[in-house]
Amino acid sequence: MSETLAPEKEGTVNVAVMNQVAGSGARAESPLHHAELDKLAARNPRTGGVMLRELKLLGHLTLRGSQQNESFMNGCAEVLGLALPTQPLTSVEKGSVSIRWISPDEWLVVLPADQAYEVEQGLRAAIEGHFSVVNVSGGQTLLELSGPNARDVLKKSCPLDVHPSQFPVGKVAGTVFAKSTAVVRRSGEESWELVVRRSFADYIWLWLQDASREYGLVIKS
Repeated sequence: MSETLAPEKEGTVNVAVMNQVAGSGARAESPLHHAELDKLAARNPRTGGVMLRELKLLGHLTLRGSQQNESFMNGCAEVLGLALPTQPLTSVEKGSVSIRWISPDEWLVVLPADQAYEVEQGLRAAIEGHFSVVNVSGGQTLLELSGPNARDVLKKSCPLDVHPSQFPVGKVAGTVFAKSTAVVRRSGEESWELVVRRSFADYIWLWLQDASREYGLVIKS
């Protein structure tokens, strides 16, 4: 979590940036730790129409800033190694880093957890003007749905038009999902990523189990 402190002088703001990655002596648990997906993967069927995997314990950074602020746009591109996507409902990725367009002044960066602290510090050092970067890693998780029937499960779960002609690879959209919400990204021809809140992860996991049953659900570790 980042904490805004009192300014040392007029026009400046100090920010205390905390590393949220647990130390070597602590055990980090994902939102679906209790579901024991690794154990389910070992004993569940190996073939089916839908595959589910939690891409757990990743770093999630929410960026807010104006596209007219050159320092913000250039600083993000320099530190992240990727330019922020400015086209609505799009995403970009390079290696282990992906950036989702959320709104005209908001983006979600997903990256390895052990890079989040360094990247947040880098962004704060590189950008001038009005902007925000918040580490929300502990408040959400990422689920990957894949397989030939993954799109059928999405059609049951949300009102988005997920036909390939309307939802190409790379597209991102926030949506009602079951009775919760999710940020849906099409990451491949038969793969989709769902960013969900930690507090609703268990509910969505149970929903996906039920919605996938007729196609055969494979749990991936």
